[in-house]
Amino acid sequence: MNALLKLSRRIDALTERVGQAALWLVLVVVLISAANAMMRYTINYSSNAFLEIQWYLFGMIFLSCGGYTFMRNEHVRIDLISGRLSKRGQTWIDIFGILFFLMPMAIAIMVLSWPVFIHAIESSEMSNSAGGLIVWPARLMIPAGFLLLIVQAISELIKRVGFLRGLCPDPTEKLNALSDEEELALAIKAQKGEAQ
Repeated sequence: MNALLKLSRRIDALTERVGQAALWLVLVVVLISAANAMMRYTINYSSNAFLEIQWYLFGMIFLSCGGYTFMRNEHVRIDLISGRLSKRGQTWIDIFGILFFLMPMAIAIMVLSWPVFIHAIESSEMSNSAGGLIVWPARLMIPAGFLLLIVQAISELIKRVGFLRGLCPDPTEKLNALSDEEELALAIKAQKGEAQ
């Protein structure tokens, strides 16, 4: 089990790096969007390629951060039943959900999207828009994103089994007890306090 927990830490480190890289992609998307808008309104020029690269990067951000969101326990949960259970009971529900819902769905999407990506490469598929981009990078994002989610699901499964065996802390405990809104409110209060 210790070897599996070590593997889980390595997967988490990879997922953390992917998530941090995706944060920079948000900046790139904003800059491309701003540049496209400025060109449209100043020199009356717009490009379908600029619009499509924004969508490609948005898709990359969304798909690459599935595992990152899962690792940080920020995904949507419906705690109708599990909220009434002990931590061990909640962990068993997580294990069941990972094994019988998340993994089959993610594997199916990854496997079924791979031939679509291969076809896009082999046929040199291009966007239907004038001046559009090649399509295969967008098609690759789907199997790659779900592969990252599958790998992180394996890590989460290992951590939950480790928690049940008493070998690691509860993986669902959030490191920061404050919500994003509460953190923002504290930062605003602190900034107002400095201004006075």
